[in-house]
Amino acid sequence: MSEALPDHPPARQRVLSGMRPTGALHLGHYHGALKNWVRLQSSHDCFFFVADWHALTTHYQDRGEIERNVYDMVIDWLAAGVDPEQATLFIQSRMPEHAELFTLLAMSTPSSWLERIPSYKDQVEKNRELATYGFLGYPLLQAADILIYKAAYVPVGEDQTAHVEVTREVARRFNRIYAPERAILPEPQELLTETARLPGLDGQKMSKSAGNAIAMRDAPAVVEEKVRTMPTDPQRVRLGDPGEPTRCPVWPLHELYSTAATQAWAAQGCRSAGIGCLDCKQPLIQAIHKEQEPWRERAESYLANPKQVQWIVEVGTERARAVARKTLREVRTAMGLAY
Repeated sequence: MSEALPDHPPARQRVLSGMRPTGALHLGHYHGALKNWVRLQSSHDCFFFVADWHALTTHYQDRGEIERNVYDMVIDWLAAGVDPEQATLFIQSRMPEHAELFTLLAMSTPSSWLERIPSYKDQVEKNRELATYGFLGYPLLQAADILIYKAAYVPVGEDQTAHVEVTREVARRFNRIYAPERAILPEPQELLTETARLPGLDGQKMSKSAGNAIAMRDAPAVVEEKVRTMPTDPQRVRLGDPGEPTRCPVWPLHELYSTAATQAWAAQGCRSAGIGCLDCKQPLIQAIHKEQEPWRERAESYLANPKQVQWIVEVGTERARAVARKTLREVRTAMGLAY
């Protein structure tokens, strides 16, 4: 006899992630985060937010571009396949609840926890303009973003695991001080992305600020020009010079985009000088074009109807607010502020 099904299916575990709206998204954003989001949305309760307050911690003078960047980024999410019927999409600054929890958590969080974050020390040493209270408090605001939704998992790259660890410490300390009998704020775990670092056109990490990125919605001709002009193995000066794929900035893209057969063809042709560098790049151009085609098609419909994008964000923000307010009521009660 088969077992009876439960009256209610088990609740899906919650995932929380966000992105800063600092410009057009590129292939690194897709393979480092969005591809994972699309996969997770069918199996988890996903909350994805536009981290516009976080953008202001480093770009506080760029107020003229932030609104356009916010909605352009949401369109990139939708183009990549993020489904607002399955995931909750919202804007951080539309949620004052995040700021309230940030303030409440600040009352018991030692400042030394924030000062020891490697990215804070490194970036302030490079740019004293970042020595602001907002940038120092970035990890605590990030903790509030996560904890207010009681997220079980946070998809991050390896360079961001320290932020999730701080979030766990903040939750642990809050629970010990204010809710020792029943932990109110669960400690989240990180979900490491499969492609943590996508090389750019110069072999370094793909970044818009480095000028080495291929945007998710770059036109086919733009993609072709960017790939065709990529530097290759510096020892292949002439067509007849043999090369070594592992020295070439193009090779990591082959490892991501090309089949095993194409990789073997490219490696053998490079080492034997049987193919030229432009020949080696052509399968990559075709693979990137194929990947981008559905993105551009989806984006066109949203670009033609911007009010639909705004409505998606509006609905998601209200859905997120209901969850956030419930957590805040519990936090305020635990802290003796339920009056």
